[in-house]
Amino acid sequence: MERSRLDVWVGVFVLGGLAALLILALKVGNAGDMLGRGDTYTLTAQFENIGGLKPKAAVRSAGVVVGRVATIDYDPETFNAIVVFKIDQRFSRFPVDTFASVYTTGLLGEQYVALAPGGDEKLLVDGARITKTQKAVVLEDLIGQFLTSRAGESSTQ
Repeated sequence: MERSRLDVWVGVFVLGGLAALLILALKVGNAGDMLGRGDTYTLTAQFENIGGLKPKAAVRSAGVVVGRVATIDYDPETFNAIVVFKIDQRFSRFPVDTFASVYTTGLLGEQYVALAPGGDEKLLVDGARITKTQKAVVLEDLIGQFLTSRAGESSTQ
């Protein structure tokens, strides 16, 4: 009797652990965000370099998640990345001169798209293209520039 009671408690503990791991996996994968929150509209932007940006990455404005990256494609004519965003309909008041940039959360964190609204009175509509973009700052490029500048300083001394 005592042994079966212990087995039940071990089983409950294991099931709780598995449920916690499932919830953690969904949080890390951003699967729970923006599901069932209503309608979205689509915006597109073209970037020279997106770094490690991935589909389902956050789209933020003023630090607030307003949407998600839907797809990322490559344009063989311009050699740029085409990024399609799904923006929550609640945040449908972005001006046509909105600026899109690729940023990183922290030094080595995940990348996201930041939208900085402009001052134009005309608003972006579903399917519109954001023309003002800034490429991602790639950490390897910064380190290379730093090392190159340091090497130039030491050779002139």
